[in-house]
Amino acid sequence: MTKIQAIIIAVIVIVAGVIGVVYFYSIEDSETEETIKIGVLADLDMLLGKSCWEGVMLAAEQINAEGGILGRTIEVVGEDSDWESPTQDVIIATNALNKLLNVHKVDYLITPDGLPMIFSYQDTVSEHKKILFGVCATDDRYTQRVLDDYQKYKYYFRTFPNETHTFLGFCDSLLSLREYSGFNKIAFLADDWFSEFQPLFADFMSQGHGFEVVYQDTFISGTTDFSSYLSAVEESGAEVLHPWVNTEAGILLVKEWYDRQCPFVVWGYNGYVGDAGGWERTDGKCEYTTNGGMPVTAGYPLTSQTLPMRNAYFERWAKYPIHVAATGYDTLRFILYDALERAQTTETEAVIAALEETSIETSLARDFVFTSSHDVMGSEDINNPDEDYMVGMMFQWQNRELVPMTPQKIKEEEGATYLFPDWSGPWD
Repeated sequence: MTKIQAIIIAVIVIVAGVIGVVYFYSIEDSETEETIKIGVLADLDMLLGKSCWEGVMLAAEQINAEGGILGRTIEVVGEDSDWESPTQDVIIATNALNKLLNVHKVDYLITPDGLPMIFSYQDTVSEHKKILFGVCATDDRYTQRVLDDYQKYKYYFRTFPNETHTFLGFCDSLLSLREYSGFNKIAFLADDWFSEFQPLFADFMSQGHGFEVVYQDTFISGTTDFSSYLSAVEESGAEVLHPWVNTEAGILLVKEWYDRQCPFVVWGYNGYVGDAGGWERTDGKCEYTTNGGMPVTAGYPLTSQTLPMRNAYFERWAKYPIHVAATGYDTLRFILYDALERAQTTETEAVIAALEETSIETSLARDFVFTSSHDVMGSEDINNPDEDYMVGMMFQWQNRELVPMTPQKIKEEEGATYLFPDWSGPWD
């Protein structure tokens, strides 16, 4: 081999090596360009986390069946935050987030998680400049950070009603009930999920709106006998029992209320009674109770997307969606999809700008809009609610059906009537 031949061979080897390296990165870049990765950060083997995952997966499957977004398919990757466990280990949750960002290299993140993890999540995504959607937790402080330090926290958006929205929605609903019934004496009963929130709400209703609060108490989530609580409510002279219950204990509460034929109506929040499965869970004893809920869980066609989402979810998962399944679904299927289509890029700053201009129909809102704090625009003016934005709704069980009671405009659209129990009470 001559010296020239050796040089030529060496050059060929070097060029081949360079080509090989370029090919490797080109393939990797090509694979990255083929998909948009959505990271679901949740307790994936628990109710909220699993429901969020199912809603996001359904949205991804539908989008991919229609050709994807910007010519790219959606890939959903999940990591378990363990948020719904009693320990709520921030280290476990943070490790899950870091894995989504650094190993899976997701483009966008969706989480139902709240405190104590969410502040850490917000700080981390700010460092990585990745958009995070909160689809369940309500604390007002999450979006207040966007207002306080926009450049750092602009990457966070919430697609679920905040605590102020929820607070005012239930306040508005009790004003409507007073108009329907004339009742003004209220008893408040909450499980330990709402032990801090319930007395604040009771004070607000008494001092701000003239209700007479005649009874207040809380109970532990594992309570199985409500006779002492219901007896105390009866003795107080309450006309309305306003429960705040997010556990299966709410099923037993309603059954005892019905069996005792208590002389007061039930109007509030009872998570295991207010959705489509409530009738079966209570053996029909939820009749006449009124509960806060979302149109998609109640099966009420608030928008053109509500029942299609509900039916598709049932077909895919053999059960009806709960609230976090609907918000997870809407976040990807409508809100992020719409922003990417308008931005025509996945570049973070452009997508943030597009999200801030969102105005779109979803399964939960006739017109979904973000506020300046990247929160859900809701009917926050109690005297002049706008039902086109996301609204808090109350549904009464009437003969196996969930019938809308508030907002009043929607009740009137439906031609619905509030019904009293068929036993003796202050409604006689």
